[in-house]
Amino acid sequence: MQQAQLIEDTVRGLGYQFVEANWAAAGLLRVTIDRSDDASVTVEDCERVSRQLQYALEVEGLDYKRLEVSSPGLDRLLRTPEDMRRFAGQAVDVTLRLPFQGRKKYRGILQGVPAEGEGGLEGSYSIAWDEALLAGLERRRPGANKNKPAAAGRRATLAQEPQELRFSMAEAREVRLVPLLDFRGRKS
Repeated sequence: MQQAQLIEDTVRGLGYQFVEANWAAAGLLRVTIDRSDDASVTVEDCERVSRQLQYALEVEGLDYKRLEVSSPGLDRLLRTPEDMRRFAGQAVDVTLRLPFQGRKKYRGILQGVPAEGEGGLEGSYSIAWDEALLAGLERRRPGANKNKPAAAGRRATLAQEPQELRFSMAEAREVRLVPLLDFRGRKS
């Protein structure tokens, strides 16, 4: 059995979603997991997966020095069609492999992905944005001045009508969730 397949099967067998496994320098094996429900990955989840992986890797005789199990974080990479469906409607940053209209980086709302057999190109995704959306995302960024109007200059050159970017995973270097944090406490 392949190493990656063993790790993936072990993680899925415990009821978690396998995100990725990386072998780093000095024998470090990093495994990233997520939960399929909307709950956050806890330290206990990571510990549970770590213990089970230690047993599975020992039984198979796979060599590693250290094992690190973690969550994908707030700025999670989206890699699979399932990820794209799950996070449709969320703000994402798309970095293209080659520039399109002079840019490689785009930010917008990930649009719903058509299911297999529905209309649309297979493996085709899109993000949409407009001036108001970008200004709203900027004001929600931690440390941003909430009363400041959208910056002149670059923002003023953006079109006022909604924009859309269609791309495939082959054209994208990475698609990453935009972490939107609010440290102001509970709202009543």
